Amino acid sequence: MQQTGHVLWKCLVGGAKKWKQGSLEKTILINNQPVTLSATMVERKEDYYLIEFNWSAEHLHFADILHAAGSLPLPPYLNRQVEEEDKTRYQTIYARHDGSVAAPTAGLHFTQQLLQQLQQKNIQQHFVTLHVGAGTFKPVKAAVMQEHEMHAEFIEIQAAFISQLIQQLQSGQPVIAVGTTSLRTIESLYWIGVNIGQQQQQQTAVTVNLSQWDAYELPQNIPATEALTTLLHWMQEQKTEILFAKTQIIIAPGYSLRIAQGLVTNFHQPQSTLLLLVAAIIGNDWRTVYQYALEHEFRFLSYGDGSLLWKKE
Repeated sequence: MQQTGHVLWKCLVGGAKKWKQGSLEKTILINNQPVTLSATMVERKEDYYLIEFNWSAEHLHFADILHAAGSLPLPPYLNRQVEEEDKTRYQTIYARHDGSVAAPTAGLHFTQQLLQQLQQKNIQQHFVTLHVGAGTFKPVKAAVMQEHEMHAEFIEIQAAFISQLIQQLQSGQPVIAVGTTSLRTIESLYWIGVNIGQQQQQQTAVTVNLSQWDAYELPQNIPATEALTTLLHWMQEQKTEILFAKTQIIIAPGYSLRIAQGLVTNFHQPQSTLLLLVAAIIGNDWRTVYQYALEHEFRFLSYGDGSLLWKKE
C-alpha cells in the first residue's frame, strides 16, 4: 500500500473475458491534479489475476491512488452503484485499520448505543484486528470438503487480549465471537498455542502460522487455558506484545469449538465454507435454522439479518 509509482497485485477481475490484451487507463484527480492510472494483466491464475498498476505521479503511494480511483467494494449481488451512506453503513463502527477486502459483516449490526447497552449488562467487549482476505468469497467447488483449499487470512492480536481470554475461560463466562472471521481467529489462537507447545517439546523451530488441517492433526486433548498460556508465555519470551500470524484452518463438521461457545453471524449462502462453519457449531440443526430463515423471508449475506448461534453440546 505504501509503494510508489507501480505495484503488482493479485486481483479479482469482473468481466475479465472482455479484457483481451494491453493496458487499461483511467485519469483521476488528486489534489486537483490529473493522474494517469494504468492496469496491465500480467498473468491469469485459477483463482485470481496478476495485475500491474502504474501511475504518472510517482511520488504518490498506492493507498492514495486507491482512495482516489476506487470505490467501496459492495457485494456484487446488491446489483447497484455505491451510495454515499454506504461509506458508513457498510463499515463496522469499531474499524480502525486498512487491510481487509470486505467488511466483517456480522459487526454491521452493532451501534454505539447497542455496545453501551451490552456494557450495562456487564458483557465485556474485546477487539482484535482482522484482515479479511479475498478467499472469503471463494465457493466450495470440490466434490468433497477435503479437496477444497481453504483461504488464509492474517490476524493481529494483542497479548492483553489473550490474557483477557484466559480470565474469561477461567471464570466460566461464555465467549461469543462476532463474525466467522473473529471465531476463526480466536480458535486459531488455541491451535497456535498447541502447536508452539508441541514444537517446544520436539525442540524444533517455532512457527505460528497454521495450515488448513492443523486443527485436526495436532493433539486434541490440551485444555484451552493451557494452550493460550503457552502462547502468552512464548510471546513474553519473544518480548512482543503483538502476535502477527496467518491462519488457514477450516472449521467444518467434525470440528469442536475450543474457546468460543457462541457466534453472532449473518445467514450464508450454500456451498460456502461459512455454512460449513455454522454446521460445525450447531450440528444438523443448521438445516432447521436455515429452513426457518427461508420460510420467514430473512435477508441473507452482507446486508442481511443476524443470528446468535450456540455451540451444540
